[in-house]
Amino acid sequence: MSLFEKVFGTHSDKELKKIYPIVDKIEALDSTMQALSDEELKAKTPEFKERLEKGETLDDLLPEAFAVVREAADRVLHMKHYRVQLIGGILLHQGRIPEMRTGEGKTLVSTLPAYLNALEGKGVHIVTVNDYLAKRDAEWMGQVHEFLGLTVGVILNSDKNDARRAAYNCDITYVTNNELGFDYLRDNMVIYKEQLVQRDLHYAIVDEVDSVLIDEARTPLIISGQSGKSTDLYKMCDYLARRMKRGTASMEISKLDAIMGTEIEEDGDYLVDEKDKQVVLTAQGVKEVEQFFHIDNFSDADNIDIQHNMIMALRAHALMFRDKDYVVKDDEVLIVDEFTGRIMPGRRFSDGLHQAIEAKENVKVKRESRTLATITFQNFFNKYKKKAGMTGTALTEEEEFREIYGMDVVVVPTNLPVQRIDHHDSIFKTKKEKLNAIVQAVVEAHDKGQPVLVGTITIDASEELSRMLTKRGIQHKVLNAKFHELEAEIVADAGQRGAVTIATNMAGRGTDIKLGEGVAELGGLKIIGTERHESRRIDNQLRGRAGRQGDPGESKFYLSLDDDLMRLFGSEKVKAVYDALKIPEGEEIQHKTISKFVEKAQMKIESNNFAIRKNLMEYDQVNNDQREVIYAERRRVLDGENMRDVIFKFIQDTVESYIDKTCSADLAPSEWQIGELNQLLIPIIPMEPIELTEEEKKSGKLDKFKQRIKEEAAKVYEAKEAEFPEPEHFREIERVVLLKVIDKKWMAHLDDMTQLRQGITLQAYGSKDPVVEYKFAGFDMFNEMTASIREDTVRMLLHVKIEQKVEREEVAKVTGTNKDDSVKKGPVRRESAKIGRNDPCPCGSGKKYKMCCGRNL
Repeated sequence: MSLFEKVFGTHSDKELKKIYPIVDKIEALDSTMQALSDEELKAKTPEFKERLEKGETLDDLLPEAFAVVREAADRVLHMKHYRVQLIGGILLHQGRIPEMRTGEGKTLVSTLPAYLNALEGKGVHIVTVNDYLAKRDAEWMGQVHEFLGLTVGVILNSDKNDARRAAYNCDITYVTNNELGFDYLRDNMVIYKEQLVQRDLHYAIVDEVDSVLIDEARTPLIISGQSGKSTDLYKMCDYLARRMKRGTASMEISKLDAIMGTEIEEDGDYLVDEKDKQVVLTAQGVKEVEQFFHIDNFSDADNIDIQHNMIMALRAHALMFRDKDYVVKDDEVLIVDEFTGRIMPGRRFSDGLHQAIEAKENVKVKRESRTLATITFQNFFNKYKKKAGMTGTALTEEEEFREIYGMDVVVVPTNLPVQRIDHHDSIFKTKKEKLNAIVQAVVEAHDKGQPVLVGTITIDASEELSRMLTKRGIQHKVLNAKFHELEAEIVADAGQRGAVTIATNMAGRGTDIKLGEGVAELGGLKIIGTERHESRRIDNQLRGRAGRQGDPGESKFYLSLDDDLMRLFGSEKVKAVYDALKIPEGEEIQHKTISKFVEKAQMKIESNNFAIRKNLMEYDQVNNDQREVIYAERRRVLDGENMRDVIFKFIQDTVESYIDKTCSADLAPSEWQIGELNQLLIPIIPMEPIELTEEEKKSGKLDKFKQRIKEEAAKVYEAKEAEFPEPEHFREIERVVLLKVIDKKWMAHLDDMTQLRQGITLQAYGSKDPVVEYKFAGFDMFNEMTASIREDTVRMLLHVKIEQKVEREEVAKVTGTNKDDSVKKGPVRRESAKIGRNDPCPCGSGKKYKMCCGRNL
């Protein structure tokens, strides 16, 4: 804490002072609520709704509504909100992030703002990080809401559309962040309004908000279709990568020398930058690739696939490690979440990296997917009218929450004083010395019966420690990505007397570790960190597993100069301090200089990661602006709007565009390219060949010429309308054609934008801002796409025949997402009921399907 904060108080202190009077009002209503019968308490819900309709605000209702929920929770769950939980609830209602320690009952806190905001009838989403927590919380906390007359729904990965639609229509819906985002994308791919599942995005309460909005912010949600690309190139590049030699020079030095124009001798075929996780070919490496693939110029645009796949193959070998970044199970490469240590089934590394790893591990290389729809969590959650979040660790990322999401962090005091003792880090010279010290610490704690939870960063580290403990005869359980199925059971037992648990990072997050009988007298749960994480927040999460609700506990991190954090961001100063103190082998040191250095390294990485996420959002904002335009146009079609005016404008704009390309007011009419105009325009608008009138040849007035051609084009459109005896038939054909064209062009545009993004970083070498260049290029590409939508829609519509059968259809087959929990097997079943010939037509015309869109035109 800074001197300023000591004197004037922190941001949290100031904000809490404003909230305390509201909490006092809630608590003052306690006796009044206790005096109400169950029926009288339940009657408060319709009363509150009526008061809202008459002009009161949610803030007006808050003290009484919170008091009602507090009393209902006591009667239904025998759990009564503490004062600090009321504070947390108020902050959530205000659209903020209360930081509440592990074990403070955040799940119960969410019932307060969820109930209050659900009174508006617009839907409240309580967002969790996995299906288990969504189901658990809906069944558990949902009892309170249902007692008070509200409806509660839960959405699981396995749910079909009808179940999802019903859950979203509930007052309060429990759902994971992934399901929410994918449902939003899928809703913007449907072809009938009746297939939509979501309502408007009104209010979201995000549990473990740092996990959802920070840790997962760099991975966009992607719905994919099958790509036609061959997988052979990955295998060929992998074969070559195995033969190539890694250079000993540092990429950082090479970059600097390149900028300074210094001549250097690069050895090997490629160089690796571990910090930025980049690979670059040397001149010798480029020659190797050219010889292997029999190409003259590696940099030629025709060789872009070879360039890209070769770098991916080298990254797979030099920077991606088995049992750390991924595991191989059942002939499949599975990603390991760097933050939780869990396997992420169905998720794949993007940009061809996953295929490169598959080739490296000699498993079946799956075809690349085509992106059909995508969005980042940053842009998705910013679509909510109001959002809030809960977590035990958010303060270190407050700047990001403020800047990206417009939410501040307020630290809420604990209900009971924290009893956990956080020891200073112990630092050793080598990894071997560190591991020996950790094992000894575990043995000593185990001998007296104190439970120990050892947190590791990688699967390898957890298994190495497991082997060492086995040699010492210490019974223990290992919780890592390979055994995550047993997670709940292992976490539940971690606080029992004599228990020793090894877990990768924050496995089991969201589940409290309760102390067994007699454990408190032994000092409570002992937390041992085997390495500092890149993020201080992740370290704080590990510490927070001990000392819940005033329980005793202790935590300590063991470091070595061989750790990645120390090695990559270390300096000779650290070793100099170690050598100056003349520490004997195997002995630890606890020195402020090194501890401060570690924290500074973490802060540097956190800042860098924030910059990466912010940069990602700047890129995605371009996509988001375009996405909003396309999705809004799709929704108009789904809503059954009459699109005649849109189509008419398309025709007028098409005429205007091609006349401007071939004719100019600055030229004499004899110089206008009328022949070229006919070649361009008539294939789109089947009109009579255009010829200049005598008056037009004399006057040379381009505006009048344009007006005449537009009028002739309009007559073509009206003639096509007249071919169809039922006006609504043609209106539906307009919607069908427009929807089909929009979807095809948008999906192709997403691919183009992906390619643009990959290549735009080269602009940095020309002293240009890549994001600015991406915005300009993306704007031009979007304009080209919209012009293409306009022309293709007009062409298709004005050439449609009355005999043709024109129906809505999906333009691409969805094959999956980048976050599928599992590969679904078995027969494919229709999502919605088949439309019978005598059923009402889904287009909303009021006619039977066989007489409308199902008619064999």
